[in-house]
Amino acid sequence: MTPGIHPESKARSDRAFVTLATNPDYATGAEALFRSLRRTGTTADLVLLYTDLPAETVYRLCTLGVRAVHVDLLPTSHDFNELHGRARLHGAAPFTKGEKPPFHTPLDNFAKLRLWQLDYDRVVFIDADAIVLQNIDRLFEYPEFSAAPNVYESLGDFHRLNSGVFTARPSQATFDRMLARLDQPGTFWRRTDQTFLETYFPNWHGLPVFDNMLQYVWLNLPELWRWQDIRVLHYQYEKPWENHAKADSLRVLIDLWKAHAADGPVPDPRDLPAPEPA
Repeated sequence: MTPGIHPESKARSDRAFVTLATNPDYATGAEALFRSLRRTGTTADLVLLYTDLPAETVYRLCTLGVRAVHVDLLPTSHDFNELHGRARLHGAAPFTKGEKPPFHTPLDNFAKLRLWQLDYDRVVFIDADAIVLQNIDRLFEYPEFSAAPNVYESLGDFHRLNSGVFTARPSQATFDRMLARLDQPGTFWRRTDQTFLETYFPNWHGLPVFDNMLQYVWLNLPELWRWQDIRVLHYQYEKPWENHAKADSLRVLIDLWKAHAADGPVPDPRDLPAPEPA
């Protein structure tokens, strides 16, 4: 058994869509994500990486045909953990663009690196706070490492990646090199896994923004929003299963998430209204 990763079933394919849930809130998101992926007709495995979840939650997700893989948090040093703890990280790099939910634990983000230890040839990672609106199996053909830009405020954001959707080629050797690079004395990853992956893969390949459309585009860049093109909708910052201050302005997106989280029916996004001009 690979240290730090404990598969509870065998792979059924050489390709997998993978997400991470480190608490029950993100498991709620993961269920909607998996339901949305199933609706696209994908034949790839659906894989849940999880740390601490109730057994009944894991079982419910497995009834959707999901492969559950229990993972340990990374064996990072005490100094690294202190530096990247919620209070310390948010104090050094405060979020001013949106509201981070109380269940968000920055240190947990690094556990997604465990996917490089999985027994698949090709993986597409998707954050648990996203849903898939069209088949995206073509992403398995993209090279490692491909990700969409972190665009939600201005076109100037195109130089930064968003790690909510990315392609990977699992390899224990790659994981070992990542771990050695990650935890260096005094190293601080301002946006946790995003900053690390951007540094580790400096020549990352750009995915179309429609493969990871951030919900704040609806608010800030409505001219970029085209329902017919959006393949992955990513609810960054405030989550669609929460009550939050931006719920009214994001109501169309929240209702779409709720439809995917349930048994249906799910509206055709092309029938949904466009955002109001900025």
